[in-house]
Amino acid sequence: MSRICQLTGKKAMGGNHVSFSNRKTRRQFKVNLKRKRFFDADTQTWITLRVSTSALKNINKKGISACLKEARLNGIIA
Repeated sequence: MSRICQLTGKKAMGGNHVSFSNRKTRRQFKVNLKRKRFFDADTQTWITLRVSTSALKNINKKGISACLKEARLNGIIA
């Protein structure tokens, strides 16, 4: 399973690790994913998603139904 947020579509991005001597080597910035269960009041069902912690903050702010609707509009969820 790839490390991609199921609501926002966030995934790992690349960059450089810069040492004290300014030597640069490639590295990855991975997404902070958590597996969470949410209760969708519209469909009266529990949904298990792998979401990033920034998506959790959006869910707390907007609600799970609004975030799912937005993800469907963006084409992240079928």
